[in-house]
Amino acid sequence: MKGEREHRIPLCGRALEILHEMYAVRCSDYVFPGQRHGKPIGRTSLFYLLRHMGRDDLTTHGFRSTFRDWCAEQTDFPSEVAEMALAHVVSGKVEAAYRRGDLFEKRRQLAQEWGSFCTAVPSHA
Repeated sequence: MKGEREHRIPLCGRALEILHEMYAVRCSDYVFPGQRHGKPIGRTSLFYLLRHMGRDDLTTHGFRSTFRDWCAEQTDFPSEVAEMALAHVVSGKVEAAYRRGDLFEKRRQLAQEWGSFCTAVPSHA
């Protein structure tokens, strides 16, 4: 995390299933091991995967932006819940002095809705 801040991340059901699947076939202490023994997958792996797929029109940061747009346009979650989900600082100094929670339960609900959205089979109208 930037600034060495703790950031707890609630996971949706499908993400938990993936973790269990990866645990069953693990060959490392990392959920997604890198090609070099004892190292995690590289920071740029998703970037290079997109390039390999011929998707030069996409960026890894675009996934975060897509999530934020979806939150604003498709859900009723308050803006601060979405911003906290992205680990953004969501308040000024005065508000920060009083806001000590991390909205974890609301972020868990948001993560579940996002997971359902991402895994939904598109309907053809």
